[in-house]
Amino acid sequence: MTDPLERATSNPPPTLGEGCLSRYDPEAMSEETGTDFPDAAELWNELNRSAPISTPTHVIPAKAGTQ
Repeated sequence: MTDPLERATSNPPPTLGEGCLSRYDPEAMSEETGTDFPDAAELWNELNRSAPISTPTHVIPAKAGTQ
């Protein structure tokens, strides 16, 4: 193997569905495909902790006749 890029190849796991509904087949996923992420729930909660949703401090009136 003389081409260094020849070694740097990977294949995605099989998919189910087509188009917008395409997704990886969960039955084909394993530790070898890099799906082991035990802290996923903790990361999800950390990323979704958000500051309170800010509300506008003033209201801009609509132009007359646009409602």
